[in-house]
Amino acid sequence: MDVKDQVIAIIAEQALLEPEDVTLESTLESLGIDSLGLVESIFAIEEAFDVTVPFNANAPKESDFDISTVASIVAGIERLRAEQNT
Repeated sequence: MDVKDQVIAIIAEQALLEPEDVTLESTLESLGIDSLGLVESIFAIEEAFDVTVPFNANAPKESDFDISTVASIVAGIERLRAEQNT
């Protein structure tokens, strides 16, 4: 399973949706994920990929991690993993 599929599976689980209902263009808000669901999603992603996501739930706009769409989350995870392997 690649990064995209894993991220989609995690987000779908948080949104109580099927993975096929989650697209790369989806926003967490459009999927019905609230701030608590967002934090739980971030924790699940960190655990699944063994990374630390630079995200501050108290100030999401100031975070150095783009959570605007599923695609941006996938790109962010791929970047974190690449940085980890250097």
